[in-house]
Amino acid sequence: MTMPLQGKPVIATGQQIGAGWSPALSVAKALAALAEARRTGAEAVYWLADEDHDRTEVAATVGWQGERLLRHRFRFDARPGTATGWLPWTPEHQAEAIDCWGPLPDPTEPTLRGHVLALGAPLWARGLRPFSPTDPARRTPVQPELERWRALNLEAALEHQASLLEAAGAPLPLDPRRQSAWFSLDPRSGRRLRLAPGEPLPAGCWLSPGAALRPLLQSLMLPVTAVVLGPAERAYWRLCEPLWETVGLSAPRILPRPSVFVIPPGFKVAPTQLEALRTGDWGALQAWPGVLPSGQFTPPAPDASWPAHLQDRFQRELARTANRLGKLDHRLHREAAGVVLGGDPERLRQALFPLGRAQERVLPGVPWLRSEALLDAILEQMDGATPLLVVEDL
Repeated sequence: MTMPLQGKPVIATGQQIGAGWSPALSVAKALAALAEARRTGAEAVYWLADEDHDRTEVAATVGWQGERLLRHRFRFDARPGTATGWLPWTPEHQAEAIDCWGPLPDPTEPTLRGHVLALGAPLWARGLRPFSPTDPARRTPVQPELERWRALNLEAALEHQASLLEAAGAPLPLDPRRQSAWFSLDPRSGRRLRLAPGEPLPAGCWLSPGAALRPLLQSLMLPVTAVVLGPAERAYWRLCEPLWETVGLSAPRILPRPSVFVIPPGFKVAPTQLEALRTGDWGALQAWPGVLPSGQFTPPAPDASWPAHLQDRFQRELARTANRLGKLDHRLHREAAGVVLGGDPERLRQALFPLGRAQERVLPGVPWLRSEALLDAILEQMDGATPLLVVEDL
């Protein structure tokens, strides 16, 4: 892995490394950092969060079986608590991944980190630099400073800030009152274990900050001037607000990560149409220009001489008929919307919101990384101001 240029300011982003670069929003973050670095003359760095140990998150992804989208989870033969950079990526994992996504480059090393580094080659070729905080040449020199930080009792400041944020109604996706601020990390095995306050660090292990302190570690190891973050990250970075001065670091600027939607070829979609697509509101996209089936039906009133229970039954049957006609209305709106969008809106909805969520949160980054033209098209739209990008697949 290439070291960032000495002394050059860094635009950083990153993600816990996941099989297939899951989720695809990690590619959007990488391109946003690269675009900002190009605008400002900085160095763009992708922080491989390979000391985290959320195995469920990094192993869960989706693959394809023909046109069907299938949930998939990779299994790793490693002890619980093993950091993700040490998880093995075997020939069996590679074959499993190829079954999910098609041909893939060989990993640069037989680990999940090596798999991620190989897939990221198109980004590295464009100038983004991968950075592993678990590289011994980088990590060993900062251990004395981390020891100093631990002696400052940063946990108390984190917990106080969490209480203030909670009282103000701010989101708190990471609660330092329940999650450990410090771990031990064995660089030989990758085993990462919680450290209780005052508990001595095991011999031969590194101090490993928890997620709430990761922003500080990033700025300790790199000259970070700005970071590209998603909404949840921006929320937990607020926990660090009172800590920068305490440890003697400057807080970087926070740049919101733009969302990216990749549109299947042939479709034409504007950002303002995405919400109607998500909810399947075809009439909001394009109403049927003619008379609708529901407009052809005027429900009669029940005869007042009928027994009350039959009048109720009659009203229920009318409501059922109206509901069925409404479904026909919906189908006609779908036909009209298809003309405007360039194809069936339901197919488009499933492509943009698989499993009911935005595609960048569900799909792996593999198909985006596989298309040089698509990466360039996304990068071209990364202007630093537009929060939502719609790009046609190429």
